[in-house]
Amino acid sequence: MTDLDEGRGDGHLSLAQAIQAAQEWWSEAGVDLAYSDTPTRWLTPPAAADEDAAAKPPAREKTKAPAKPAPERLGGPQDRWPTDLAAFADWWLTEPTLAPVSGRRRVAPAGPGNAPLMVLVIEPEEDDRERLLAGPAGRLFDAILSRLGLTRAGIYLASALPSPMPLPDWPVLAERGLGEVIARHVTLAAPQRLLIFGRDGISALLGHDPSDSLPSSLRFNHDSREIPVLWLPALDTLLARPARKGAVWARLLDWVDPSTWQEVGRNGDETGNDAR
Repeated sequence: MTDLDEGRGDGHLSLAQAIQAAQEWWSEAGVDLAYSDTPTRWLTPPAAADEDAAAKPPAREKTKAPAKPAPERLGGPQDRWPTDLAAFADWWLTEPTLAPVSGRRRVAPAGPGNAPLMVLVIEPEEDDRERLLAGPAGRLFDAILSRLGLTRAGIYLASALPSPMPLPDWPVLAERGLGEVIARHVTLAAPQRLLIFGRDGISALLGHDPSDSLPSSLRFNHDSREIPVLWLPALDTLLARPARKGAVWARLLDWVDPSTWQEVGRNGDETGNDAR
């Protein structure tokens, strides 16, 4: 008999005794069978099992999903964009990629270049045809201009979208380059001041971080100067909440003295070059 079968005499179990003790411990625990996570076809003869394994096709390697193509850029290549205001107005009405919703009527911007004021709204009203803001929002807008001593003939009026668009997805439009189109538009119009109705959507297009306060001026690569800008709620928001009009008017008066524009308002059609 070897040391494997007998105890070592020093109080330790031999290998055979240790194995037997382990088996007895598991048996008392109720475990008397061996288990495996791999299924076994017990009723299949070994030869047939080998044939099935040989016929089984090799596992296919997982492949990464193809990357999504970059979204189509609005306006197409920038080297083909208009370089003067009159050409931009025609391009705004005809460039296919600028129509976010096909079939919607586009409305052109209007007014002289180098105007004392450029007004930018989110989109045309639903019933606009020949000019922007021909409906209820337009009547409020004309009243604001009148109190500022201005008329439509003396300002440049444009929209961020060429046609009405239900629930614009501003981050997607920004990713597709609409902010760059707006920047080119403002650069060509070259206004002295910029008034924006619809601060939340348009500010997103121009790369503004929502966690920061809105800037009081913007640079559009025009003569290396910054253009003073005032951000206001959209006109339809002011129509729906008349109580906000007083605060908006106070901000306008803080921003500019209406008396400085009265002469321009009467003779606005003699200033600069009209977009249309």
